Amino acid sequence: MTEEKIFERDEKNYLPVFKRYRIVLERGEGVYLYDVNGKKYLDFLAGIAVNVLGHNYQPLVKAISEQAAKVIHVSNLYYTQPQADAAAKLVALSGLDRVFFANSGAEANEGALKIARKFAKKFSADKTQIITAWNSFHGRTLATLTATGQPHYQEGLEPLPAGFEYVHFNDAAELAEKISDKTCAVMLEPIQGEGGVYPPKDEYLKKVRALCDKHGALLIFDEIQSGIGRSGKFFAYQKYGVKPDIVTLAKGLAGGVPIGAFCVTEEVAQAFKPGDHGTTFGGNPLACAAANVVLDTVPDEKFLAHVEEVGKYFKSRLIDLQKKYPAQIGEIRGEGLILGAQLTNPKRSGVEIVNECMKRGAIINCTVGTVLRFIPPLIITEAHVDELIKILDGVLGE
Repeated sequence: MTEEKIFERDEKNYLPVFKRYRIVLERGEGVYLYDVNGKKYLDFLAGIAVNVLGHNYQPLVKAISEQAAKVIHVSNLYYTQPQADAAAKLVALSGLDRVFFANSGAEANEGALKIARKFAKKFSADKTQIITAWNSFHGRTLATLTATGQPHYQEGLEPLPAGFEYVHFNDAAELAEKISDKTCAVMLEPIQGEGGVYPPKDEYLKKVRALCDKHGALLIFDEIQSGIGRSGKFFAYQKYGVKPDIVTLAKGLAGGVPIGAFCVTEEVAQAFKPGDHGTTFGGNPLACAAANVVLDTVPDEKFLAHVEEVGKYFKSRLIDLQKKYPAQIGEIRGEGLILGAQLTNPKRSGVEIVNECMKRGAIINCTVGTVLRFIPPLIITEAHVDELIKILDGVLGE
């Protein structure tokens, strides 16, 4: 089928909720994607931080194929080894005690909010407030959309679930004013992703942890984008020396197969009893077989050291571009391989730059309209960074 026929069929039948780019991707290899016309693209988006091991990673392909030949789905009424193995690995990596597998990041965050509310009710019926951050992103279900501190996502969906309030990320003083003994939980991305790639300032997350402890509130870290090695640590919170009560994961957890998870302490876990939460597809053998490959690969010290090293090199090359084009690029933010470049030229839109890069064979992303966001496969090398910088240099220099 031709590219135009695919465009026509999709636009006729699919719900119009995505502003798609006019290419049809067909296959991938390593850090490259190929469209139906055979054009090659350097992938610095990774399916929005999903394809952490790149495309067509053979150990992942092999694990998925072998599991599919055995059994794909059996229901959570029964035990399976892939799920038991994946749960044990996440417990060991997180330092928490229990895991629940879902299908997506939004579902993982829904579960985290549910168990936090259920836990808080043991202490007080009024302990219901959940505090999140402006410019956060936590999902598209009604509850996670309400938790998301970006009002434009919520327009037309009222009435929204009650009990959510917002503070500015990196402002511990504002949180201290809002938090109280009626606060159930504080939910934050350790590094804000969708909101423009904002890492925490020095000691901010430690101050949040202390305020939660003072008021008996749970600390939830949404690591759906910043986790799975993207910051240079398996969990970004490990970079800042702060341990949450609940952490959520998805995106890169199974290297491209849909999965989500939340991990909790034993004390929090006891708030749920059989029947309080569940899922049909979550944690199925196929998804967990894929997750086990990621969980056996990414936490390796050499792998994480590579992410940190390449991330530092990439950041330095972006800073070089900022110095070369100060009228177009402002602050460079981020850690490891979650990086953002703030655009400063109002006459040059981020979407325009993304489109120009795509024409030249590079897939990047623009978030909040003015931030180029780079969340590539974690296997990129310095040579891949140089390849992208050359393309960006050409686009910015026009």
